[in-house]
Amino acid sequence: MENRVIYEKRYELFIYAAIVGIIAISLLKLKTLEIIDGATLQNFAAIFISIILEGIPFILLGALISALIQVFVSEEAIAKIIPKNKILGFLGASLLGFIFPVCECAVIPIARRLIKKGLPLGLGVTFMLAVPIVNPVVLLSTYYAFYDKPSMVLMRGGFGILAAITIGLLVSLTEDGKSSPLKNKGYREEYGCYCGCDSNDVLNKYKSKLNIILEHSIREFLSISKYLIFGAFISAVFQTLVPRELISSLGNKPMASIGIMMALAFLLSICSEADAFIGRTFLSQFTTGSVLGFLLLGPMLDIKNTFMLLGNFKGKVAGKLVVYIGLIIFIIAAYTNVLTGFGVIK
Repeated sequence: MENRVIYEKRYELFIYAAIVGIIAISLLKLKTLEIIDGATLQNFAAIFISIILEGIPFILLGALISALIQVFVSEEAIAKIIPKNKILGFLGASLLGFIFPVCECAVIPIARRLIKKGLPLGLGVTFMLAVPIVNPVVLLSTYYAFYDKPSMVLMRGGFGILAAITIGLLVSLTEDGKSSPLKNKGYREEYGCYCGCDSNDVLNKYKSKLNIILEHSIREFLSISKYLIFGAFISAVFQTLVPRELISSLGNKPMASIGIMMALAFLLSICSEADAFIGRTFLSQFTTGSVLGFLLLGPMLDIKNTFMLLGNFKGKVAGKLVVYIGLIIFIIAAYTNVLTGFGVIK
């Protein structure tokens, strides 16, 4: 068991080093082939490094808070806070992120355990989708990234709550409730942990709470920061190497821009505590609605989340969630484009 944990740590460090190495080699090769000049390379480096430096403090803060919650807050405590009244329950589940800020990687197994203990599926889904957005660390990072556009913070928080409740209600209405929506064994449940940022329950019995918190924080930071690096790389490429004419032609189209930014959010799989800094770089070239779609979809659905959904929920339920999330976020993003087009939101 201990050897497995050591192997996972080494694997995370290897992936981390490989991403950095591939980026460095690619840039050097492009420079050698004279595909990019020195000025372009300097501009790329400035954008790339600035995104990482802005995002890392919030990842560190989020990792520490997530570790504290993992150690000191139980699922039973979360379940007790959710109101028993159905209407108030959905609202309460959507607002729990203000009290228990957990990353999107850790929230899926928590939601699974709550549902397994009797929480209605719709409330569990609402909790799972809202927490990574309605989160003090996430909203603070969004405010910091969009310092001159505070409306983005309000739209992300407000529409995030609306989307989570709507999807939770849709799931609640379309599920019969007779059979369990969960798979018999959750994603990596045999090891007592569900994601690369969690600590092993068996080994935790022999460690102090401080050691567990530090280990959890380090592992979550390593797990998440590689996505930030890759996202910063893609963003810097868009800003410096992709022709402005191509970006403008795609970014100015209301529907196409939404599709592109939602696809980007899914593929990049950036932690919600740092994705605002990536989204900010596209604001001057893509529509407001498409950037909002990027900020809403990523915490709810990306590559790593999809695998975790498929690993924890039955295929039919996971498929519904994927469809509902994509559809609701697209509608919200399109509606935002209409509002901003008429000058309602600045």
